[in-house]
Amino acid sequence: MARQSSIDLDSPDRPFDNIINFRDVGRTINQFCGSSILKEGVLFRSARLDDASERDKRRLAEELHIKTVIDLRSQTEHQMATRKRRAENAASTEDAQDGPNNNDFAPSSVPLDAEEHLLQIPDSHRALISLTGKGFERALLSKLDWMTYIKVLSLALSGYRPDAVRLIGEQVMQPRGLTGLAQDTLTSSTTEIRTVFELLAREDTYPVLVHCTQGKDRTGLIILLTLLLAGEPDSETAVPLPALTDDYVRSELELVPEFEERMKEIRALGLGEDYTRCPPGFVDATMKYLQDKYGGVRGYLAGVGIDDDMQGLIRQKILA
Repeated sequence: MARQSSIDLDSPDRPFDNIINFRDVGRTINQFCGSSILKEGVLFRSARLDDASERDKRRLAEELHIKTVIDLRSQTEHQMATRKRRAENAASTEDAQDGPNNNDFAPSSVPLDAEEHLLQIPDSHRALISLTGKGFERALLSKLDWMTYIKVLSLALSGYRPDAVRLIGEQVMQPRGLTGLAQDTLTSSTTEIRTVFELLAREDTYPVLVHCTQGKDRTGLIILLTLLLAGEPDSETAVPLPALTDDYVRSELELVPEFEERMKEIRALGLGEDYTRCPPGFVDATMKYLQDKYGGVRGYLAGVGIDDDMQGLIRQKILA
C-alpha cells in the first residue's frame, strides 16, 4: 500500500523546508491558464535562500538542477543577513559551551561584506545584482530635501549606513509606495536590469532561480518584465493579464509564515506594513508605465541594451 503522503512528497509543488514563496513560474502560469504557454522547469522565483535546509539544497541541485541564482538584494540586506547568521552562530556556540562565546570570529570581528549567509548550491553560479544599486540610491537621494540629504550623507560616511537607509525609507520610499518604487527602479536601475537580462539571454543560465529578500517586489518586477516579453498583445503566446496579476499577488499569502520577522526587517528600513502587501494594481500600473514611456516592454529592454536578438533568445527559452 502506498504511503499516505506520497502524492505530496512527489509533487513538484510541495513546499521546501526553509524556502518560502518558491514557485516554478512556467508551471504556475500554465496551471492558471489551463494551457501550456510557458516551458516548465526553466524559470523559478522565491524568497531568500539563506536558511535552506540540506534537503532543500539537494532538491535545488539534484531535482531542479538550478544552474544560476540571480540574487537581487542590496548591500544593506546582505549585511543584515550576515549579522543575523553570525548572531545565530554565536548563540549556538554559547549554548554548546554553556557560557559566553569567546570565539575570535565574533560578529564584530569580520567584515560585513562576507558571504557566509549565502547558500552554496553545487554546480551552480550565483549572480549578485543589487536591483536597487547606485543609480536607484541617487534617484532616492534626489527626492530628499537639502537638510535630510546632508544628514543621510553624514550617517553613511560615518559608518551608519543602516540608519541612513532607514531615513531614506521613511522620507522617500514609504511615500512612493511599491508601485512608485517599481517605476523608479525601471528608470534608474537600467544597468542592473540589463545585466539580469543579459544573463537570461544565455543558454547556460538555465534553469535559473531569481530571488530577493521576500521574492515579492524586485523579483516580481523582473519576472513581470520576462513574462511580458514572452508574447505580444493579442497573440496566442501572450501571458494573459489575469495570469500576470495572479503570479504577482500570490506572494502575499506565500509570505504569511514569516510575517513577524519580515515586519522587523521592514521597520528597520523605515517602511510600514503596506510593504508586506502585493498591491492588486501593481501589474496594470507597471504595464501602463512601460507602454506610456517606452512603448512597451520590448522598447524598454531595447533602451537598456537588450536588443531584438537577445530578446528572441529569452522568448525561446521560456515559451513552450
